[in-house]
Amino acid sequence: MAFKSLSLFPDVADSLFSDRFNRIDRLFSQLTGDAPLATVPAYDIKRLDESRYAITLSVPGWKENELEISATGGQLTVSGKRTEEQSQPEEKSGWLHRGISRHNFSVSYGLPQHVKVEGARLENGLLEIALYQEIPESEKPRKIAIESQQRVIEHNA
Repeated sequence: MAFKSLSLFPDVADSLFSDRFNRIDRLFSQLTGDAPLATVPAYDIKRLDESRYAITLSVPGWKENELEISATGGQLTVSGKRTEEQSQPEEKSGWLHRGISRHNFSVSYGLPQHVKVEGARLENGLLEIALYQEIPESEKPRKIAIESQQRVIEHNA
């Protein structure tokens, strides 16, 4: 299971770590001759307005009944499991070449506090998950007035 920490505020350290992992994976793949691990599915995170966000995952060829989205305890998990009829060997199904990944997957994102999943839709191979950040009034930033005591100094002539 892949785990991604979702931050609505980009974290430089997270992207540096991810890039280093990808470089190490490519290096080992070159040494062993194996194909590098696929980062399936690819995803985008977009800020729509002050409190709404969207995660879009690339899931070409997946159907709604093969995908599952769950949000529990600050974790958003998206998983895909192919049905038995679609996992036939190539020689029985007539395929000459299959380059599109058909592997089951599960990816998790850590959701920041007060972020809720509003819904999801699958269209043209893209799964879009709508997120809403609802910060309670008691935790929103507020402006504090500064009181000043002006002292008047009288001058006697």
